[in-house]
Amino acid sequence: MGIALVSGAGRGIGAATARELGLRGHHVVVNYVRDAAAAASVVADIQAAGGSAETGRADVCDETAVAALVDAVVAEHGRIDVLVCNANTVDPPFEALPALPWGTFIAKVVGELSGAYFLTQRVVEVMKAQRAGRVVHISSTAADHVGSIAAHSVAKAALNTYSRHVAADAGLVGVSVNTVALGPVTTDATSRVFTDGILRHVGERSVTGRPLRPEDVARVIAAVTDEGFAVTTGQVIRVDAGLDLLDQQLTGMGGGSRADDLVVGA
Repeated sequence: MGIALVSGAGRGIGAATARELGLRGHHVVVNYVRDAAAAASVVADIQAAGGSAETGRADVCDETAVAALVDAVVAEHGRIDVLVCNANTVDPPFEALPALPWGTFIAKVVGELSGAYFLTQRVVEVMKAQRAGRVVHISSTAADHVGSIAAHSVAKAALNTYSRHVAADAGLVGVSVNTVALGPVTTDATSRVFTDGILRHVGERSVTGRPLRPEDVARVIAAVTDEGFAVTTGQVIRVDAGLDLLDQQLTGMGGGSRADDLVVGA
């Protein structure tokens, strides 16, 4: 049984990923920062399905808190085999770039990177000592688009590049590091910005015939931590149910406009 740590696992994509990793036999540390009840509920779900889990509180943007969490997990279990950096530390601002204040812009970029940086740095050192481990950073296909999500796009692009540098550093000692870039996923967080029109638009350009759900992407994220991905590292793996491809085809046929501004993802 491996030890998996999932940040931001109290709800949405993180919760679904924690449950999926539990089903695959991992003992899951469900990280949260505020909602202890939600994290405990995820642990209960994993245990009810026959798995093993515990909660672990830490603000992933706080280096001291992250160190305490990781050290506690290692002290209790002796190792960490899987890290999924999923926590959303700063909600994306939707102002158009010319009107976007610098402070708002840079807060998103710094929040995105610090949410992955401290946790990755600490856990990768553990994995290097083990000479084995899987790290997955949750990003967004927004990194490849322009529109009214400039800060979000730049933050995710920076995360993608950071992940590749970590992969290069850790790859020679058996640690694989990959990024899963998500298209639009319906969660509690995205429900505030996904109108009925957006959901219909995305559903019409999806191989599922509907927008992605947390459970859909959780299966992919968990798969990237499997042994089969031991020989894959430094990659950005797109999971958008065909949105970008099908949207381009329909646009070329006069079927609608690009979905650039819809790609909020994780």
